[in-house]
Amino acid sequence: MKKIIVLAALLLSFISSFAQDGKSLYRKYSDEPNISAVYVSPAMFRLIGRIPDIQAADGDVNLTPVIQALTGLYIISSENPDINAKLSKDVKKFINSGTYELLMEAKEDGEKMTMYTCGDEKTVTSFVMLADEGSEVTFICLDGKLDRNKLEEMMSSQAK
Repeated sequence: MKKIIVLAALLLSFISSFAQDGKSLYRKYSDEPNISAVYVSPAMFRLIGRIPDIQAADGDVNLTPVIQALTGLYIISSENPDINAKLSKDVKKFINSGTYELLMEAKEDGEKMTMYTCGDEKTVTSFVMLADEGSEVTFICLDGKLDRNKLEEMMSSQAK
């Protein structure tokens, strides 16, 4: 019986090691050579969220509700050719393993940028962007519980 429990525990830990999220990708790549890495913690978002009415550059959009809803920001930017393909592959696995929906894709002269969100009709729980510029790959992941209506209102007001 103990052997079965130990085997099950090992199998479970092995399977969970394949599950990836923004934080695990950050941990995997942040110490690699020629990598720029940024992590913003929930504590920082709470601190920023206490500042009243943070406005976008043009002053028309209040960013405070969006900032207060964030729980993590992970950015990995790689100029390491050995890492770029691995990072892109891991991000694609991460996207395909969840319930992410493609928001936008842009391609130009061999460069590609894709944006995805995860959540339901009312809430966005994760936003992911992957930009592959050939010699540089950038991964950005925002986690939190963003009200989809507020996010759409903010985006539509910026589009005007």
